[in-house]
This record gives sequence, C-alpha cells and structure tokens, in this order.
Amino acid sequence: MAATLPASPYKDDPKMERSDPQGRPPSVRRTSPWADTVFAALAHGAALLTLALLLGILVSLFVGAGPAIKEYGLSFLWRSEWDPVQDQYGGLVVIYGTLATSAIALLIAVPVSFGIALFLTELSPLWLKRPLGIAIELLAAVPSIVYGIWGLLVFGPILARYVQQPLQALFGNTPLLGTLVSGPPVGIGILSAGIILAIMIIPFIASVMRDVFEVTPPMLKESAYGLGSTTWEVVWKVVLPYTKTGVVGGIMLGLGRALGETMAVTFVIGNASQLSSISLFEPANSIASALANEFAEAGEGLHQASLIYAGLVLFLITFVVLAASKLLLMRLRRGEGTRT
Repeated sequence: MAATLPASPYKDDPKMERSDPQGRPPSVRRTSPWADTVFAALAHGAALLTLALLLGILVSLFVGAGPAIKEYGLSFLWRSEWDPVQDQYGGLVVIYGTLATSAIALLIAVPVSFGIALFLTELSPLWLKRPLGIAIELLAAVPSIVYGIWGLLVFGPILARYVQQPLQALFGNTPLLGTLVSGPPVGIGILSAGIILAIMIIPFIASVMRDVFEVTPPMLKESAYGLGSTTWEVVWKVVLPYTKTGVVGGIMLGLGRALGETMAVTFVIGNASQLSSISLFEPANSIASALANEFAEAGEGLHQASLIYAGLVLFLITFVVLAASKLLLMRLRRGEGTRT
C-alpha cells in the first residue's frame, strides 16, 4: 500500500503555501523592495551621465572653436594654409594626414589580422595556439610612445634605406609612381606613420576576429570538411558569413584607435603643416599630432580656436565612422534575419 505524505502545515495560509511535497517552508526574499528601485535609478543615472558628458564635450568644442568657425566657416576643411605667424589656418593638411595614415593602417592591418585569426583558429597546433595568442594580445599593452620611439630610431632608417631608396631608384623617372615615392629619404612621413599605426591596431582586430571565429558552431565547419571543402573554403563560405558582424566590429574598433592615436604618429609623421606633394614618404601632419605639438604653446585667439576646430573635426570624423559601422552592422543583421 502506498505511503501517504503528511499534510503541509502551510496549506491554510495562501501566502505560505507552495508546491513542496515535503512541506518545507518557502524561501524568504532576501532583497529589500527598495533595492531594485535604487539599482534601476543608478543604472539610468549612469546612462544619462554618459550622454551628458558626450554632449558637454561637443558643446565645449563648439564654444572653443567659435572664433575659427566664425572666421573660416566650412572653408576650414579645404584650406591648406597653416601659418601661425600670419595667423592663417586651414585643416586640409591635418585632415588628409589623419585619413591617409588611418587608411594605410587598415590596408595593412586587416589582412594581417585575418591571417593571424585564421591561423590561431584553424591551422595552429595546440601547443602553439595559447602562447601565440597571448603574445598577440600583449602587443596591445605596449605604450604608444614606445612604438613612436621605435619607429623613429629603428624602423624609420630601415624603411628609408631598404624601401624608399630602392623605390626611388626604380620609379624615380616614372610620372605617377615617381611622385608617390619622392621625398627626402629620412624614413618619416605618411607611410611610416601608417605602418606604425597598423602594428598598433593589429592586436585589437586580430583578437576580435579570433574570438568571433571561435564562436562558429563546430558542426557547421565539420560538415563542410566532411563534404570535401578545403580550409580556405570553410573559412570563406562558412566562418566569415556566420561571423561577419563581429569582423566588421573589430575592424571599426581598429579604425577608431588609428584615427585618434597621438604620440606614435607624432614621432614618425614628420609634423609638417605644408603638404607639397602626394608622396607616401612626404612629411605630413595629423589632427592629433598637431594638437599635441601646438596646443600648449598656442595663445588665446584664432590659433587656439583653429586647433579646437581641428579637434571638433576629428570628433565628427570618428562619430561618422562609428555611425556608419553601426548602420552597416544593422543591415548585416537584418540581412541575416531575412535569410533565416
């Protein structure tokens, strides 16, 4: 005969009754009712504080750049003259230097980062995967000024002797290519700054790519291998379509780092405020390096306002890049949802 369980002592109290065959008392709520309210208020406050800080930075930049905006307007963007002696300023040179060095950095860093992530996730032996991954991540911990000193004292002379001089000897008389490699062989300029930036952003892009490659379901890759696909076909047709949003996010993270980098670029770009040609080896300037070099010595007036105006332009460039990346990621996710 089946044994009968004792009746619950809480059956007469609807607040205490619970579906427990042993009649154990219900768990008691340990959190006070006001704790959730306080936590929600703190979370909302943190979000609003972040937005307030962003708005405050934007307003302060507009106020500080007011004299330059009033003097030049949007023509500041395409004026190439930067002469503190004559009190004439234009942002074309520094904007060009910022965009050119960042573009060179991406052109170099994205393929290299993709190769590193592919090797670590698909080709590397187990004994090498972890040490190599840690070594790549440690590159991100190197201070930017160390990269700058290394680029100026070590990499620059090597670039001038083994790259620029042979290219000038080979293409010096060619109309377009000769212009691209012209300039004094001193190892500083747009190309040198772009390569240093590429070395600096490779750890960020490679780490993100490796992490998103590893979240690809093993079943998808094993099925592709079982059908006879090569490693490249698996990566190109399975891994990349599955992780493309994360890959784009990692690239945009590296681009944001490249646009705002200051000290390393200041050491190797040449800090020339006049751009005489489109040579990759020509000394130039960037917005961040111009601010680092001149802001402390700029007097109140049009010079300081022009520097702040350049900082405002950098802020807007970064905002546009991040907004474009967000829109691209939204379109990619929408496309994935449509296909599913």
